[in-house]
Amino acid sequence: MNLPPALIQFLGSLLAILALAGLAWWLKLGPKPRLADEDAARRAADEAVSGFEPVAIGLDRTGHGALMRDAAGRILLLRPHGVHFAGRLLPRETRVLREGDELEIDPGERRYGKARLVLDDAAAWVSAIEAVRI
Repeated sequence: MNLPPALIQFLGSLLAILALAGLAWWLKLGPKPRLADEDAARRAADEAVSGFEPVAIGLDRTGHGALMRDAAGRILLLRPHGVHFAGRLLPRETRVLREGDELEIDPGERRYGKARLVLDDAAAWVSAIEAVRI
């Protein structure tokens, strides 16, 4: 059987694409996760810090993160990590910069990194984060 070189190249490329798609599926790679609403944020918070019960939730407008405060005043930051969310309770060392409705939050942990959130009540969250620093 004598196949034309163009057909061999096409079939090889198709096979490579299917192999890469299968590998991405196996590694569970995909789009960034989204928090559709406060209930999704509550579930992600409980997965990150078991038993964390927020009394205030600031959802990023695109759903790519959240800030949450519990009754004790602790603040939990959720940000995408792969196809899930990673959460950290903000320590005293946390730094926050505000530009309009956008916050850049740096909990001071290199491995967790900084997060950028666009919140409807950004000023209130800056005040809450600064209260943690006291």
